[in-house]
Amino acid sequence: MKRIFLSVCLACAGWPAAAMAEDDGMAEVIVTATRRDSDGFDERVPAVGLKRIADFAVQEVSITGDTRDAGKRIAEVYQMIENAIRLAPKHGVQLAYGQRTVEPLTLQNYKTLALSGAGRPDTSRAVFLIKVPLGGTMSGVVAEKKIAEFIKAVEPVGRAEFGSADDLTLSVVAPDQYRGAVADAIAADARTMAAKLGPDYGVEIEGLNRPVEWTRASLSEVLLYIPYKLVVVPKR
Repeated sequence: MKRIFLSVCLACAGWPAAAMAEDDGMAEVIVTATRRDSDGFDERVPAVGLKRIADFAVQEVSITGDTRDAGKRIAEVYQMIENAIRLAPKHGVQLAYGQRTVEPLTLQNYKTLALSGAGRPDTSRAVFLIKVPLGGTMSGVVAEKKIAEFIKAVEPVGRAEFGSADDLTLSVVAPDQYRGAVADAIAADARTMAAKLGPDYGVEIEGLNRPVEWTRASLSEVLLYIPYKLVVVPKR
């Protein structure tokens, strides 16, 4: 019996990324205009998914020092990071690190943060994240202002200072927990589509065994989805 595949996908902008760990879906993950890197899966975002406010607004920042003496320079960078960690609760922000999954940056682990050169001789740079919980009156715009105010509040140490901030992005905690809600949305859409097609056709859904993926939907929202195909099947 010939099947008819409905096109129910929107184009998704690609973004180079390394392969993600199998358990990313239960971690806090960074959400950009991209998706989980799932080898062999369709690189298109279905029209049906779960749109929700992200858990955090996240901004990548750096602290750079250029004191000539290397030991003193490194000490200044780490001291400024420590000061930022201590000041963060007063400003309603959290410090973290990570490129795909997010881990808290604390007084216990901040000295494990790797330092790199800053493109000039005798420079050291630490890159990390500042994040703000979203929800209620805390929108992406408000969170961005809160992060900017926090950066200004952290006093430089020696010649160490905050560098320019990257664009605001988002994170969501344990996206796989929303798998049932995503499946419910897909099933509801399939029932609606079947009703529109009339009694001579039914629908099947393929691909629900795939993992939950994610992409950014707006300044404060993410779209959680499962890459699937809706198949129209003529009834006998």
